[in-house]
Amino acid sequence: MESLKSMIDPASLPNHIAIIMDGNGRWAKVQGQDRLFGHYHGVESVRDVVEGCAELGVGYLSLYAFSTENWDRPAGEVSGLMELLVQTIRKEVPTLNKNNIRLHAIGNISMLPDDTLAALEEAILETSKNSGLNLIMALSYSSRWEMGEAAKNLGRDVKAGKLDPETITQESFEQYLCTRNYPDPELMIRTSGERRISNFLLYQLAYAELFFTPVLWPDFRKENLYEAILDFQSRERRFGKTSEQLSSGKAGNRGNA
Repeated sequence: MESLKSMIDPASLPNHIAIIMDGNGRWAKVQGQDRLFGHYHGVESVRDVVEGCAELGVGYLSLYAFSTENWDRPAGEVSGLMELLVQTIRKEVPTLNKNNIRLHAIGNISMLPDDTLAALEEAILETSKNSGLNLIMALSYSSRWEMGEAAKNLGRDVKAGKLDPETITQESFEQYLCTRNYPDPELMIRTSGERRISNFLLYQLAYAELFFTPVLWPDFRKENLYEAILDFQSRERRFGKTSEQLSSGKAGNRGNA
């Protein structure tokens, strides 16, 4: 039987994949364990998917690791997640360097505990020379927070006379977002069967292909990633144009998919 990986067209890979890693708690419940048990096992899925993307040659992988709303979860779960984050980051840096993976973070990371923030900043620095896959961790992130901050900072620049409001464009607004240095995702994957975006990259996902799978995150592996990429490659991305325009080579780069 032909493997899913061998069926992928390397010339048509999504350059940027975003993933909402959902289902750790439900997976743990099925095992008769607490939610943190699921989070710990979800780390293996992160490792496997990051490796899969690096092997394929994907340029960017964004993982929704912790939202601003997650701070409202039970204190024990939040502290456990922060401890897990520190342990994982420090443990994985050598592997990231070995595989030429560069770590980035987006979100209101100043809210992270001091030891978590220190580990994150150290890992970002230690991998900053790598030139392969860009791994973007969304931590203490939500899209509404991001756009609110962008609007405030843009307003400050207008008030200071640094920016003429009449010259503000879509492109200039994007320079105030956390993701200004990264291309928009072309494929967004959400695990666990939920079919919503949950305040993740709302602006950036405008033209992304969405893939929802019932697989819970701790069970998600490379084969599941390949399935999502093959589904992406089977779709006609029209960006507001017609199929006829695409076939004649007149399609632009942006618009309604």
